[in-house]
Amino acid sequence: MIKAHLTVFLATLSVATAHADAVPVEVAAVDGGYTLLRNGQPYLVKGAGLGGVDIATVADRGGNSIRTWGIEHAQTTLDAAHRHGLTVALGLPVAAERFGFDYNDPESIAKQRRNVLDAVASYKDHPALLAWIIGNELDMRFTNPRVYNEVNELSRLIHDLDPNHPTTTTISAIEKEVVELVRERAPDLDFISLQAYGALFLMPKAIRYLRTGPFMITEWGPLGHWEVGKTRWGAPIEQNSTEKGRHYLTSYKTLIEPFLGPGLGSYVFLWGQKQERTHTWFSLFTEAGESTAAVDVMQFVWTGRAPANQAPALESLRLARRPATDSVRLAAGKRYTAKAKAMDPDGDALVFRWRVKPESTETVVGGDLEARIEDIDGLFSGDATQAEVALTAPGSPGAYRLYVMVYDGQGHAAHANIPFQVHGKRR
Repeated sequence: MIKAHLTVFLATLSVATAHADAVPVEVAAVDGGYTLLRNGQPYLVKGAGLGGVDIATVADRGGNSIRTWGIEHAQTTLDAAHRHGLTVALGLPVAAERFGFDYNDPESIAKQRRNVLDAVASYKDHPALLAWIIGNELDMRFTNPRVYNEVNELSRLIHDLDPNHPTTTTISAIEKEVVELVRERAPDLDFISLQAYGALFLMPKAIRYLRTGPFMITEWGPLGHWEVGKTRWGAPIEQNSTEKGRHYLTSYKTLIEPFLGPGLGSYVFLWGQKQERTHTWFSLFTEAGESTAAVDVMQFVWTGRAPANQAPALESLRLARRPATDSVRLAAGKRYTAKAKAMDPDGDALVFRWRVKPESTETVVGGDLEARIEDIDGLFSGDATQAEVALTAPGSPGAYRLYVMVYDGQGHAAHANIPFQVHGKRR
């Protein structure tokens, strides 16, 4: 029934065998490895997952591609990418099982296929289109392997409709069993896509089974909140922005670049800003759009050149003279000192901004939507633009987090935070 309906649907789309505007992309076997060919020329993806900042900044820093997680604003995104000489790996609306989608339900599957093929028909001829991403991390907490049979069917239908662009799906970890499952059940995919943070360190061993087919890294970044040390009450301890910059550099140079060949390139996460446990954890930019050290690193690895003016460097952050690893506990209503140590490589004058937020209580996975956490006002006294401030601990017991942002006045910033716990009652 589903197949008959889709046959009729496809017949109504007037598919041409050649497209005037589409730029053909394919995966080719070359010298024992793989490469993307775009319009017949080798194309290594130097990409970023875009998250709410001006798309021009990717091109300005030397990137050549962006990826999305859906088709919202797809036309605007594709048009903007084309203006700036970028390509787009477009995420298609395919639901993960953890959101309640039943891959045994023919009606749900048929509706989803129609939505996917509508999107493909709408954007397949755009010259900025690079590839189709069928869903995102469909393996996250999945129980029904038939999801990948459906991925294969979607890939086949997409290829029927659009012979000019490759298909892929993303996997949430570098795990041999999942990679083999996807390759077995979805052989129509042109390549698989991996998403890994601290798990990128598995790459030297994983390449033994990854190199049997082409792959791409479609998300990578700092250590995830599930991969770091925690305070005694379980709050994850975040790297500061300078540590993250070093982590991005090491990850690219030792865990991505050496494996390009079977690997088709990568998309760094996140070229923008989002809330995920904190508002800074995966954000390469601040809420106001200032860039951090990781953006400078990406410019360097993409172009071989450091930016003319770089982000500030944060050396340390202390609360009550203690670092985050000390599991800092404060008495409610008592006054303490917070101090940050930072420098600017260009000698720019630095301005500090301090804030306190309640600790996140979210438990969602896979980067699913989290609510913004508002600041707690009235806790700082004196000039809160300096490297050292006086802080009055919140009056209610609980878990909180102290943040410092450091601005250089040139559009760049550094940041750090310390989770802390308040005990007792305000006197």
